[in-house]
Amino acid sequence: MGQNSILLVEDEPKMSVYVKMGLEESNYHIDVAMDGKAGAQMAVENNYSAIILDISLPKLNGYEVCRIIRQHKPKMPILMLSAHNKIEDKLAGFDTGTDDYLAKPFDFSELLARLKSLLIRSEPITEQTNILKVGDLEINMDSKEVKRGTMRVELTAKEFNLLQYLAQHKNKVVSRHELLEKIWGINFDTGTNVIDVYINFLRKKIDLPAYSKLIHTYVGMGYILKEAPDAN
Repeated sequence: MGQNSILLVEDEPKMSVYVKMGLEESNYHIDVAMDGKAGAQMAVENNYSAIILDISLPKLNGYEVCRIIRQHKPKMPILMLSAHNKIEDKLAGFDTGTDDYLAKPFDFSELLARLKSLLIRSEPITEQTNILKVGDLEINMDSKEVKRGTMRVELTAKEFNLLQYLAQHKNKVVSRHELLEKIWGINFDTGTNVIDVYINFLRKKIDLPAYSKLIHTYVGMGYILKEAPDAN
């Protein structure tokens, strides 16, 4: 199933056509089940992005279908539809595991907004990592720890900033002028060899004989941090 595949479980032909056409115009792919038993089976056997589920269904009602879905797919977004708008009906729906409840008749724009909200909420949260990796080199930008393989590398603040900048631009040649400006805040050529000095400091700590070379010099151009061996 695609990312925007929706299962509509609705036994009223006019309602199912209305909802199906509207959602297809909004670029959703819609499968329709006309009874609760078929809806439960389709929901369990297929990977839908969300399910729109009527309560009053033949064979199995919406509450029973919702319970079955929750047993197999506890995180599946479910929007329940009902002709009843009493608070006890809504509570019954939420008790069976529905995520949202919409009373009939409804405006299609509200159905669409509720569905979009469910889909956004169900998207997995991508955990942001603050670890830069180049080969077996790891730089933790939060704890400021650096590891080469299993070995922890102790760096000064300036060495760390230089290595971090090179790692953030890995596989790219970074000029001495750029490093002076970004790391030392010097935006003009002073003739200093501070870059070369600190690159040598890093090499002694990072490019040990037991490990492959990561810091490479491009004569007349600058430095590059990359995993592949280089003749320079």
